[in-house]
Amino acid sequence: MKFLLSALLLSQAVAFTFVAQPRVETRLFEKGRINEKVDLESEKVATMDTIVGSGKKVYCRCWESGTFPLCDGKHMEHNKATGDNVGPLIVTVKKEE
Repeated sequence: MKFLLSALLLSQAVAFTFVAQPRVETRLFEKGRINEKVDLESEKVATMDTIVGSGKKVYCRCWESGTFPLCDGKHMEHNKATGDNVGPLIVTVKKEE
C-alpha cells in the first residue's frame, strides 16, 4: 500500500513539474542587442504616429526596415535565413459610419 501511495504521489509531482524549454535565439539576439540601426544615440526609441480618418499603416517589428518605423518587408529575408516568423504590426482605422 505504501508503494502505491508513493508511486501516486511521485506521478503527481512529475506531472506538475516545470519542464524548461530551450530558449529560441535568432540572428537578432546574437550580439545582445536587437536594434543595431535606428537612432542609436537615444536612450530609448519611441515613435508616435497619428492615423487620421480611415487608413492603414504597417509598422516594423524586426528593426531591419530601411523605412523604420514603417515596414519595408525586410523581415522576410530574416525569416528565410533564420526560420523565424517575425512580421509587422498592422494598424487599421475604419471609417466611422
